[in-house]
Amino acid sequence: MLQISIFAIIAVLIAIQLKGIKAEYSFYAILVAGIIIIFYGVQKLESVIDTINLIQSYIPIDTVYMGTLIKMMGITYLTEFSVGICKDAGYQAVAGQIEVFGKLTILAVSMPVITALLETVRSLLL
Repeated sequence: MLQISIFAIIAVLIAIQLKGIKAEYSFYAILVAGIIIIFYGVQKLESVIDTINLIQSYIPIDTVYMGTLIKMMGITYLTEFSVGICKDAGYQAVAGQIEVFGKLTILAVSMPVITALLETVRSLLL
């Protein structure tokens, strides 16, 4: 985390310097830095997936639920990244639309889990 924080601070300082020369170069520097940080984040997700698989080996959980959880995490990270880039570029309206679309996508992906939960509650009540 320390390395990524230092890298991000250096990228921001470079972007500030480039903003005086040409504003679009500043944006590109931040975009590249964001992409590099996302790739490091994806590598960290491997340990999360390994832990989820370990939990799944201890407790019989349907793989659909774990896949849904991983999809939801991915959607969240991509949404946050896209929103941040759009806000940095000054496009708050587009950032807001991406946030809404991300939330709707998470809701759509989670529908099978919600349906299964309702079926379980229904079977308990009957």
